[in-house]
Amino acid sequence: MSEAAVNHQQNHAETEQDPPPPQIHHLHSINSAILIRQLPSQGLSFQLWPAAAALVSLLDRQALPRLLLPADNRPLNILELGSGTGLVGIAAAALLGAAVTATDLPHVLPNLQHNVDANAAALAPRGGRVRVAALSWGDAAQMESVGGDFDVVLGSDVVYHDHLYEPLLQTMRFLLLGREREVVFVMAHLKRWKKESAFFKKANKFFHVEIVHRDSPSGGDRVGVNVYTFVRRTAAAAVKSNK
Repeated sequence: MSEAAVNHQQNHAETEQDPPPPQIHHLHSINSAILIRQLPSQGLSFQLWPAAAALVSLLDRQALPRLLLPADNRPLNILELGSGTGLVGIAAAALLGAAVTATDLPHVLPNLQHNVDANAAALAPRGGRVRVAALSWGDAAQMESVGGDFDVVLGSDVVYHDHLYEPLLQTMRFLLLGREREVVFVMAHLKRWKKESAFFKKANKFFHVEIVHRDSPSGGDRVGVNVYTFVRRTAAAAVKSNK
């Protein structure tokens, strides 16, 4: 083997990192568990964040408003924005027997699909299913491709980069406004920056925004995770009556 090839192998070995073992998330209400592979070296979208765990805990404890239940007996149809590792979407499908569309940027999808496939046994008992789709916020073609026939939109730790506030709001408007069916966006969020207030100020122009759950601070954070609901303003009274 040439010296150049040896050096290449050494450099590759130094930079390549084995992913950590999958994290286990127990779903106590259905006596099951979800395995999630993280790839931290590949970026923020490949890691688990506090708001996702908080949202899964609330789903497991059935502690979210009844508005998450469909009016009839059909399976709930859910879209998740910024799915990342897929924890929330997979858990929602397993716990609720829901049909979930888990979305994120194209380069995130292979690991997301890996985690969906790894949890097929957890999804099966209640008939939950998860499909994976690309959705870059604000991309009209991708929004149309994903569609808009959803009962609920979920998101966790999606308000982070300020340059994405407007594309996120564009996507929310597409999914929540102008629909015959009332659609609610349930968003778990851990506040990190003062600038985040700009997102909520803009959101209030289009949606009724309400905090439906507050977690106490943990892990050294000064604040806990808040869970918000966003609904179009004309639907706010109907949503409140379903709580």
